[in-house]
Amino acid sequence: MKELTSRQQEVLHFITSFTEINSCPPTVRETGEHFGISVKAVQDHFGALRKKGYLAPSARRSRSLKVLIADSETDQRRPERIPVLGTVAAGQPVFCDENYSGSVYVPGSMIREGERYFALFVRGDSMIDAGILEGDLAVIRQQNYAENGSIVVALIEDSVTLKRFFKEAARIKLQAENAAYKPIYCQNVKILGVLSNIIRNY
Repeated sequence: MKELTSRQQEVLHFITSFTEINSCPPTVRETGEHFGISVKAVQDHFGALRKKGYLAPSARRSRSLKVLIADSETDQRRPERIPVLGTVAAGQPVFCDENYSGSVYVPGSMIREGERYFALFVRGDSMIDAGILEGDLAVIRQQNYAENGSIVVALIEDSVTLKRFFKEAARIKLQAENAAYKPIYCQNVKILGVLSNIIRNY
């Protein structure tokens, strides 16, 4: 079996851990958002893992990944405990109850070492076309900046919302992933974090 590069190991760990939590493998977009890389880069990693025999051949449909060989390091990183801080609106912005409301364990392979994370329950349906549903638990990597196109938790005055972020010439656009919702345009937005993973109970 051919050895994996460090990045290919990280991608394989992510696929394995995501599948364990969500009962389905991640999409190309979800993988790209987790690692902050392009769709093309993700497809290249998937192709390399298939060529090396770690993933099953492509079925040419969404969520068709199947891990054939789990790298030994997958089981070596302990699950990480992160705080759950209430809810976030995937719809119109709502006030966020930031009181600590418990914690959740996520696989260590889903967490970047040295980074801080928190989780929020999703309320609303404005991000359904990105595969984010009401009741999902959004795992957020805490940071105060975001690349265009990232899905972020944004603070607008005293309200928070989960949207796709775009910085325009003179304003910020927070774009829903549901045609029923219009974009939110604003001048002052505080980024609380960037979406890392979605945890869903079936």
